[in-house]
Amino acid sequence: MNIKYKNCKTFCSKEIEDLFLSVNWVSGKYPERVVKALSNSSKVISAWHNEKLVGLIRSIDDGEIMAFAHYLLVNPQYQGHGIAGKLLSLLKEEYRDYLYFNIMPDEKKNVTFYEKHGFKLLSDGAAMQIKNLG
Repeated sequence: MNIKYKNCKTFCSKEIEDLFLSVNWVSGKYPERVVKALSNSSKVISAWHNEKLVGLIRSIDDGEIMAFAHYLLVNPQYQGHGIAGKLLSLLKEEYRDYLYFNIMPDEKKNVTFYEKHGFKLLSDGAAMQIKNLG
């Protein structure tokens, strides 16, 4: 499978809607907001099969010390081909000189994937969130 990886922040709403809804993420119901969020992100790396957006990872950083990865997703039709790992590796390379590169998996089942890619669970940390869908 020939997958191309791009550093870009410009997407059309339909591409984003299709990708996010393919993994049943509620943010797929708000594609215009996601497009805006991506354009305001520090870095965005996307995966393409021909003209189809099949995966994406984004980050937010402070420009020097700390970066947070968010939105690592791959269309289920393309999972199992190493796309998520490649996206994560490309983003890790972007932050190789930062002191901290953080990820907060939304689902515990994904922890082993991130551990496989060098992340460690914080021994005394806890993820916290306020969810506003209104």
